Amino acid sequence: MKIIVTPAFSTASITSKSRFEPPGWTTVLAPASIAACGPSVPIDDRQALATHLGYSETVFVDDAAAGRIVIFTPVLELPFAGHPAVGTAWLLAGEGHSVDVLRPPAGEVPVRHEGELTWVAARPEWCPPWELVRYDSPAQIDAMAVPDAGLIFAWAWIDESAGLVRARCFVVDEGIPEDEATGSAALPLSAELGRAIEVRQGKGSVIHARPIDGGMVEIGGRVVED
Repeated sequence: MKIIVTPAFSTASITSKSRFEPPGWTTVLAPASIAACGPSVPIDDRQALATHLGYSETVFVDDAAAGRIVIFTPVLELPFAGHPAVGTAWLLAGEGHSVDVLRPPAGEVPVRHEGELTWVAARPEWCPPWELVRYDSPAQIDAMAVPDAGLIFAWAWIDESAGLVRARCFVVDEGIPEDEATGSAALPLSAELGRAIEVRQGKGSVIHARPIDGGMVEIGGRVVED
């Protein structure tokens, strides 16, 4: 996820580094933006700004110390989104606000850092109503055309025993023909499968997801400065 931080902070990329990563996978996730000075953007102007920026998600940080955030796509506000939450947690830590919890509208999102990885946890019911569609092979996923409508997370096993998944995500109903990294879809897939997975999505993204206690699922990635 390339994070464009506005108005006055550094640009960064979030990268999920895979122990199974094959040659040619760059693991750069989908574009998003973070307005670290969220309170300076009037509430009524936020959707218009997110639409203008055109990223898959735009995050406004309203209270850095408390981890209070809101998230917009180009067409609507989301109660929770996965990879922007990972990127925001990393960014806040780098700015001196190493929060244990993010607080989007959906609820409290636990945050932790493990080596180079940043993890957040959320409940599957906070995620959009994805249609999780399983295919027989990664080649079928790669051959798919963008559909005319829907919220579709298409996936297939690369290696079921290792938990490796190939996926593409089509978010046409929210103004995003194809999302390059969708933590809020990997999360319910991990919950449905009841196991840890590593999702290789889009052109080169990698997302880690695993169920934890309390009905939550963690998603994580490695974040590096661009």
